[in-house]
Amino acid sequence: MKTKKIPTRICVGCGEAKEKRSMIRVVKNADHEIGLDETGKKNGRGAYICKNQACLERALKNKGLERSLKTSMPQEVVITLQEEMKMFETR
Repeated sequence: MKTKKIPTRICVGCGEAKEKRSMIRVVKNADHEIGLDETGKKNGRGAYICKNQACLERALKNKGLERSLKTSMPQEVVITLQEEMKMFETR
């Protein structure tokens, strides 16, 4: 019996490989808009982060998100990501 391989992704904050479904995808679409992709299916360049504030802060500090998305992070986008991350932590 074959077991189905579980897709893993590396967090741009902590650098750990985890299950894709247990992480949050940050996506930059064709119009260079940055946002969270809860479905994991939106078109665009993506980066994965663990569902905790510490990994987001680390990813912003070490510019992991900027490198992965190949763009600079505007301050208003950073604030939006922090607010949305807080919502994930309270779920």
